[in-house]
Amino acid sequence: MEDSPSLATVRHCLEAIPDSSLLLGLRQARGRGRDDYPVSVLWGLAVLTPLLRHSSYDACLAEVRRNPTLYRLLGVETEDQIPHHWNLSRFLDVLGHPAHLAAMRASFDAMVRRLAVVVPDLGHRTAGDATALCARRGDAARQKAETRLGLPQPAGGRKEYTDAEGKVVKVVEWFGYKLHLLVDVRHELVLAYRITEPAVGDNQMIEALLEQARANLPERRIESLAYDKAADDEAVHCLLHAAGIKPLIENRALWKGESERMLPGHTGRSNLVYDESGTIHCYDKVSTPIVRHRMAYVGHEAKRGTLKYRCPARHEGWTCPSDARCNGDLRYGVVARIKSELDLRRFPPIPRATKQFERLYKGRTAVERINARLKLYWGADDGNVIGARRFHAMASVLLLVHLALGTTLARSGRSTMKTLGGTRLSPIAKALDEEIGRERSAEGEG
Repeated sequence: MEDSPSLATVRHCLEAIPDSSLLLGLRQARGRGRDDYPVSVLWGLAVLTPLLRHSSYDACLAEVRRNPTLYRLLGVETEDQIPHHWNLSRFLDVLGHPAHLAAMRASFDAMVRRLAVVVPDLGHRTAGDATALCARRGDAARQKAETRLGLPQPAGGRKEYTDAEGKVVKVVEWFGYKLHLLVDVRHELVLAYRITEPAVGDNQMIEALLEQARANLPERRIESLAYDKAADDEAVHCLLHAAGIKPLIENRALWKGESERMLPGHTGRSNLVYDESGTIHCYDKVSTPIVRHRMAYVGHEAKRGTLKYRCPARHEGWTCPSDARCNGDLRYGVVARIKSELDLRRFPPIPRATKQFERLYKGRTAVERINARLKLYWGADDGNVIGARRFHAMASVLLLVHLALGTTLARSGRSTMKTLGGTRLSPIAKALDEEIGRERSAEGEG
């Protein structure tokens, strides 16, 4: 997408957000009060501010006032009908009511479902992470009212980074919230989100994120989930195993004073051991000194629920002094089948010490890039938003804009390789145009 969206891009983004239910709820909440500035105009300006990458409502309003074509997109006919910044500030406070937050989440879910229908691989490879967002508390009366509504207040957060030896090398502190995201790795789109207090652990929100994402995607669409060691929890692995999702989770160092253990069911003759990350090794005791080799991983047997390992010498075609002792008359060599249920944390379907795990785990950087866009491009981490209602409303609007831009990009024409300047609409773009057209027609009829 271009850095400065064109009017066509702005129009397509506004069209991409299914906001009819939200606007209906806002109108009903307003009731018979003053209607100097319609909620549709205020909502359009709330969306335009991050869409046009303005740092404040004042900056967005200044651009709207000097661009008649832009404010006509919002249904404004004259400059006198453009709201002031204090109108938008109060509107953001209204937008943060739990009923309207739920309506925005419903719009978010509808946009994900729409994309999942036309993009066949959306959600295949996913990644999750949490990031710190700064915010400010309001006065005592505001805090009390927001607490009654069930909205968590901003609080102090602290995160420590340690080295391989467990020594703290970096400490990050902030005051605000924690934003939990589950994203599609390939398309870099958010599939689910939650906003919590900083004290809530990443592993505690994975179930809620998966529940939201799986409700928006076709059944069994999610194949893998990449996460850092914050998600290395027995309950998380059990959850993913029950859902048929392959975990790509970095493991935490919990063993104290030992580097390996004997594989259950194997005697000293087989010499099969495993380390804390679940990597299987065998020992060549004939050589002097004794040599440890990593067993060759030859696949995951899904029907058996086992990981299959083979003698590395037989698999890779080199001579091992312990061949006769270990393999005997076995032509294929020693084979070890390890049930994942033996320890779901250490024996996932994709073992950590494999190229496949390394390649897929790199997809976790997708969520880090999305976090950077939210913070740097759209100012989610500025810390200038006061109060829980306004912060939750601001974050929800940003995520809707994020999906609207993704939808608009998917609808745009792609340059053809056969001609120098020709463009064409892809099947995905055509399907999105048709779906959005049907949605807007249904809203007009309602």
